Amino acid sequence: MTNPIQYAIESRVSTNHFQPGRTLDDGIIASLVAQASRAPSAYNMQNWRFIAVRSADAKARLRSLAYDQQKVEDASVAFIVCGTLAAHAQLAAALQPSVDAGILEQHMVDGWVAQASAAHERDPVLQRDEAIRSASLAAMTLMLAAQGMTLGSCAMVGFDAPGVSRAFDLDAAEIPVVIVTVGYPASGNWPQKPRKPLPEILNIV
Repeated sequence: MTNPIQYAIESRVSTNHFQPGRTLDDGIIASLVAQASRAPSAYNMQNWRFIAVRSADAKARLRSLAYDQQKVEDASVAFIVCGTLAAHAQLAAALQPSVDAGILEQHMVDGWVAQASAAHERDPVLQRDEAIRSASLAAMTLMLAAQGMTLGSCAMVGFDAPGVSRAFDLDAAEIPVVIVTVGYPASGNWPQKPRKPLPEILNIV
């Protein structure tokens, strides 16, 4: 029997056509982001932020910056998934709940913070790579969460990133990595497209 996670992965499609006019309430949006925040990140930095674009005005602004793609307005919500630079600077605070819960000991957290600071502080390329990795993992988790709620989703990288940063008041340390549209699928979407055969992409050593 196919397990629920396997089913979500194998049934997910890139939804390009949504039913316009259908909304998602605050609770569903919060649940999607809560699930997305369970994604992994280096040192558990959690170096991401989500902007849920739901109002008609905000969708229109985002659509104009996403090369006029209709699905931005037709979807119930479009999430701007941001990665955060200089995440090492807030790592101690991000890990404090793990100390409070008895999962990590303080000396271990201190070591992680020192190690992350030494690696990241003077390396803007590493900071950017880490921000993009974390936001991408969170975006995929968000899409699987949507699939689990029988909602459609689509990851979009076709947008004016500097324009999005300005239009949505992103901090200088935030990178808009991907837009994830979520909503109720309409007719006319493609099925999941075939993937490359495993022998082309898998080496077992």
